[in-house]
Amino acid sequence: MKELLASRMSNLGTETAFEVLAKAKKLEASGKEIIHLEIGEPDFDTPKNIVRAGIKALKDGWTHYGPSAGLPQVRRAVAEHISGTRGIQVSPEEVVISPGGKPIMFFAIVALVNEGDEVICPNPAYPIYESVAGFVGAKVVPLKVREELDFNFDVNELENLLTEKTKLLVINSPANPTGGVLSEKELKKIVRILQKYPRVVVLSDEIYSHILYQGKHKSIASFPEMSGRVIILDGMSKTYAMTGWRLGYGIFPKWLEPSITRLMTNSNSCTASFSQIAMIEALNGPQRAVKKMVREFRKRRDAIVKGLNEISGFSCHMPKGAFYVFPNITKTGYKSQELADMILNEAGVACLSGTCFGKFGEGYLRFSYANSLENINKSLERIKKLSQKWSR
Repeated sequence: MKELLASRMSNLGTETAFEVLAKAKKLEASGKEIIHLEIGEPDFDTPKNIVRAGIKALKDGWTHYGPSAGLPQVRRAVAEHISGTRGIQVSPEEVVISPGGKPIMFFAIVALVNEGDEVICPNPAYPIYESVAGFVGAKVVPLKVREELDFNFDVNELENLLTEKTKLLVINSPANPTGGVLSEKELKKIVRILQKYPRVVVLSDEIYSHILYQGKHKSIASFPEMSGRVIILDGMSKTYAMTGWRLGYGIFPKWLEPSITRLMTNSNSCTASFSQIAMIEALNGPQRAVKKMVREFRKRRDAIVKGLNEISGFSCHMPKGAFYVFPNITKTGYKSQELADMILNEAGVACLSGTCFGKFGEGYLRFSYANSLENINKSLERIKKLSQKWSR
């Protein structure tokens, strides 16, 4: 009955991390011990003050529909948070709350991009950008993320890719899967180039903005020249270990927000009210748990980078943000998917092939270090033992 599917469904990709998770779970069910370094989810519990706020919200009756764009007090809290962290003036009317961060990228692309328009996406990068752009019939233009540039792209290459058909530029900093971070200097160059293309909108995925190991996060939205042209995507999943709460948000230019709200009305109606109330506590309450989590991620990052660099055929850069490493494995002699499957099936360590994030991910693997230091060290020992296959 597949012939009954709409033709557009063939344009829609997927997120391979969940497919690998399913494979790993199947192996676990057969009795094999698996260390999960494939999924991008903090292994910490949601901070207790946020959980208490959510429970109180339920008891207080926040169990009904709310406005599609979000509860007014929550939109205000987000506007104040973004104004303070990005150094720009954001009004509540520019905020849309959504059930997770993915709807923000989905809505932005659906609302802006026509069939035949061009969307420039970093590559390797989070696969949903390219998936949704292809779904609406856009031409996806890959912008190569280069290891030799500390996993950033060449701004001159970006300039060469921009055309009159370009509708949207996607950037992600700190980045998944590489941990790369765009510096203020690089952002300035991007802004300068975009002045020649005033109709190009930027979708700036800043979901890892608080998981940064050096310096301060800088948003492209903070440049006055980009006023009215930037969508900020952020949310609670990564920073506050709230993946299951399904809480994301977007900051949209005022001319775009009504269309995004209409998409929310037509798809989700609204985001869960009790979750939104807990969101206020997350943003305005104590941030000690976040800082503690980032400190722990730093320890794990240092350990996994050191360990991977000691494995024959592996070469691993030190990521500046997020909680992923993206080691180069070309010297092992294996293709990325082949090696990822071997590491899962023979070493019992679940990771992702670099090709899950685009064609330029060939020659790399992605490991999430959102797991305990004990499990990370155990996984390194297993991979090192397996490496005897290619280091003879």
